[in-house]
Amino acid sequence: MAGETFPFTSSTLRSLRLQREWLEWEDRRRAAARQSRSQRCPLSARARLTRPRRSCRDPAVHNALFSGDLQQVQALFQDEEAANMIVEMVSNQLAWSPEQGFWVLTPKTKQTVPLTIAAARGYTDCARHLIRQGAELDARVGGRAALHEACAQARPDCVQLLLTFGAKSNVLSDEGMTPLHLCTTPESLQCAKLLLEAGATVNLAASESEVRPLHVVAARGLEQHVALYLEHGADVGLRTSQGETALNAACAGAEDPGRGRQHMAAARLLLEAGADARAAGLKRHTPLHNACANGCGGLAELLLRHGACAGVPNGAGHTPMDCALQSVQDAPNWEPEVLFLALLDYGAQPARPEMLKHCANFPRALEVLLNAYPCVPSCDGWVETVLPELWQEHNAFYSSALRMVNQPRRLQHLARLAVRAQLGSRCRQAAAQLPLPPLLRDYLLLRVEGRIQ
Repeated sequence: MAGETFPFTSSTLRSLRLQREWLEWEDRRRAAARQSRSQRCPLSARARLTRPRRSCRDPAVHNALFSGDLQQVQALFQDEEAANMIVEMVSNQLAWSPEQGFWVLTPKTKQTVPLTIAAARGYTDCARHLIRQGAELDARVGGRAALHEACAQARPDCVQLLLTFGAKSNVLSDEGMTPLHLCTTPESLQCAKLLLEAGATVNLAASESEVRPLHVVAARGLEQHVALYLEHGADVGLRTSQGETALNAACAGAEDPGRGRQHMAAARLLLEAGADARAAGLKRHTPLHNACANGCGGLAELLLRHGACAGVPNGAGHTPMDCALQSVQDAPNWEPEVLFLALLDYGAQPARPEMLKHCANFPRALEVLLNAYPCVPSCDGWVETVLPELWQEHNAFYSSALRMVNQPRRLQHLARLAVRAQLGSRCRQAAAQLPLPPLLRDYLLLRVEGRIQ
């Protein structure tokens, strides 16, 4: 690359403008140096001028960087100026057009630097060459530094390289995120270990949101990351700007019962580390509300065992039972009765009759809820929502429920409810300790029988 021209741009006017900016910068630098020497100021007090970066849209440069062609990178980037150029990329993205009333492809320009491209794609040799040519390790052109992108793409070799050459482990992106905040996949565990070994601050909050790295990995159910951060002193009691703890994040992130297992493992680690199962955010939404809204029965039971309150309302007045009922139809192929049983065994009140319509097409779950009443409430709110084929398949249950509406229940059922009321939130633990025959214990815990008696 020549010292006074930039061969990668196809525009002569652009080249001339860049050359003029360079010369003006050099004049200002020399003037500042002369003034500094005349005043005999120490080096730390001298004026520091920022060298203007040159921009490039040349396809040859893009191809070399994005393909990791080391020979081409070595040929194209032979000095500090080239290693720190701004690489401009134009991509088409969908954007809503109010004028046209539909989504259209809109060109969007993105800026970055060569080192960030190489680090994000795991081209360690290319990144090493750029660093040796003087690439700035912590440059945030485009909003993120190379270390951010290496962690976001789970490139531990590049993370190690950058840290070895002196990249800052706590460098902030324009969004106020550290590289540790961007370790968001199971494959990024080694990146997180390298960052922490290099001195990354595990409890550093992101700007504005005040999200900590522990919130991020808990929300994604990354059990090994959670364990690693806890080993390095992560505080389970720290909250985001919305008042959410890492446990809230873990329960909110379990968006369906299928993913609930990995989030339950993360939540268990947090609870064992002292997380408060009753901690509510600004909207008074507790971890149990989140678990129930996601239909995660196992996670809800874990929280209840650690002291979560089954009957507390959130800011909208909804109890965990309300959240569980509203989630039934959003999570097919699961067993909502497991969640309802856990809530009832830990002291939740029976569901409001008007809410029964949400689980009308889940006969086992509906049976559990109906058996929590001393008298079967009116079926008018849910009977018409049952699918005909489901009614035919479970005719014995639905017919028995209709027959028992507002009819006296058996004394055995009333005695069961009386014992459960006496035990309260200790029903499940007490039933396991009472010297009861297995059949009677199952009956006390609202065993599903396939009919209402």
